[in-house]
Amino acid sequence: MSGTNQPNCSNIHDFLLSGIPHLEDFNFWLGFLLISMYIVAVLGNATILYIIKVDQELHGPMYIFLFMLSAIDLSLATTTMPRMLGIFWMDDRKIAFDMCLIQMFFIHFLSALESGVLVAMAVDRYVAICHPLRYSSILTSEKICKMSALNLVRGALVMIPFPLIIKRLPYWKSNVLTHSFCVQQEAMNLACGDIKVNVIYGLFGILLVMGIDSLFICVSYVLIIRTVLGMVAETTTKTFSTCVAHICAVLVYYIPLIGLSVVHRLKTNRVPNLHILLGDVYLLIPPVINPLIYGIKTKQIRNRLKKLYRKIIH
Repeated sequence: MSGTNQPNCSNIHDFLLSGIPHLEDFNFWLGFLLISMYIVAVLGNATILYIIKVDQELHGPMYIFLFMLSAIDLSLATTTMPRMLGIFWMDDRKIAFDMCLIQMFFIHFLSALESGVLVAMAVDRYVAICHPLRYSSILTSEKICKMSALNLVRGALVMIPFPLIIKRLPYWKSNVLTHSFCVQQEAMNLACGDIKVNVIYGLFGILLVMGIDSLFICVSYVLIIRTVLGMVAETTTKTFSTCVAHICAVLVYYIPLIGLSVVHRLKTNRVPNLHILLGDVYLLIPPVINPLIYGIKTKQIRNRLKKLYRKIIH
């Protein structure tokens, strides 16, 4: 395929990111909202990381996985929010082609890691509730390390091809992205070349990571519910309450992800900017909400936060 065959196609060296359509007059105030969210995400996740690191009592499997989740959320927020702030406050929309691909990789890679950690947390809750006497023997430090290494390797192997199969496309209809960040689902639709490989691999990637992970989480909770229903009524609520924070984190992560995947593939025009809204919610909300969820719903974290607060004010 050559550029002369399709005059509307050309080689590009950068992409133009977009803010939120029809709200351009409010970019200054949207910037304040975004920086407030970023501050909450950084402070919230950094606080959880600090508390778990310094408190020896919180070095169990559940808190190790929470430590990983906070580290990933902090990285994801830093990958997206500062660049978005440049769009809202400085109208700095241009991003170099290769930098866009790098951001694309880290967004997909960190999202895959978060999905894997949510699975590990579901396994932790399953073992704690269904096999409490074997908890420490099943979730040993060695097994946690192996699970973490497998999650890292899987995320890297599955997500590295995303920017590579975008880079192979030679000509583009446009360089204007409707999102405020670079994602494979949208970038490939701007290409003039055959994107069948991108579509197939994109579907393969999301099924291999998020699809399998969501299945494992569902199976874990089916087994948990079956065990909880067989318990004495007084302990049922107390036992299941230990899963509330994790269930909220799963819903915050997976509902926008599923919605975004469906919208990109169906290409519905009934709600023109729905994919932009879901994309922003999917990437921006979990890093802000997760530390709040675990800070409020996890008794041990909540108690340590109170102690840390008293120490600061005194």
